[in-house]
Amino acid sequence: MTSQTSQVASTNAELEFRNVSLSFDDKPALTNISFRLERAEMIFLTGASASGKSVLLHLAMGLLRPDEGQIFVEGREIENLDESELLAVRGGSMGIVFQEESLFSGMSVYDNVAYRLEEHGWKEDMIDRAVREVLRFVGLGGEEEKFPEELSGGMKRRVEIARAMIGWPSIMLFDEPTLSLDPIVAGQILDLIIRARDVNNISSLYVTKRLQEVPYLASYRALADGKGEIATSKATAEQMPKTKIMVLDSGKIVFSGSVAEFEKSTLPEIANLRLLHQTEESEYYVADPWDKRRKPKEEIL
Repeated sequence: MTSQTSQVASTNAELEFRNVSLSFDDKPALTNISFRLERAEMIFLTGASASGKSVLLHLAMGLLRPDEGQIFVEGREIENLDESELLAVRGGSMGIVFQEESLFSGMSVYDNVAYRLEEHGWKEDMIDRAVREVLRFVGLGGEEEKFPEELSGGMKRRVEIARAMIGWPSIMLFDEPTLSLDPIVAGQILDLIIRARDVNNISSLYVTKRLQEVPYLASYRALADGKGEIATSKATAEQMPKTKIMVLDSGKIVFSGSVAEFEKSTLPEIANLRLLHQTEESEYYVADPWDKRRKPKEEIL
């Protein structure tokens, strides 16, 4: 049992794993995992199916506890927190976007987005301001009274992102957020993620098997002009966002480094990953991702 005095780490990392291992029925799921997610940094986490990506996310959320090692969120070791303290961490410091659809079908867009703040006792006027702000951010201002069944797949995903980002948590966990989306809608989602990272200084752990997303997220930057307008464009050398990529294989980190190093790597695990998840390359960036002339088919029907 870790002592009370060790619950606060001398670290500036938003999220840190130290020598974390976990097994199920004596079968290792993760082995000796160590990494740090810094402020405003984005870490891409990739690997073949059953490599341990989802287990790592569940550990970061405190839904699982490690057999060995320590996990820190904003400097606090989460292993010894009780359930109410863990809920406070998830509700205040962390936002989560799952790959599966997770909206409440019987609630309006407004109520879905407000849910987390209501659970944590925010005042009604503060909730209202936060909901309307984040819905404008994801391009859904004016859609507050609609229900999930009235929304396209891309709009539902934006509502899920708004619900995760409300109150602007310091850490975002993304579990394949563009899975099964139309390429144009996927581009809109990537643009939102870039905007949240750069404008609100959010730290992100981004799980993906779509390797073509990584260069875009690692080389585009969002900048605010001081008048409320945000533009996303190719970053200059001085503007490059802080990113790195980790590759899991059989529950172990087999690569951790820059995107450029990943693209040059000849490691057999990375070569196999490229073959497994090879997809048609897409150019995600569009000058205006909300241009209605670029609507995907699902939103036209």
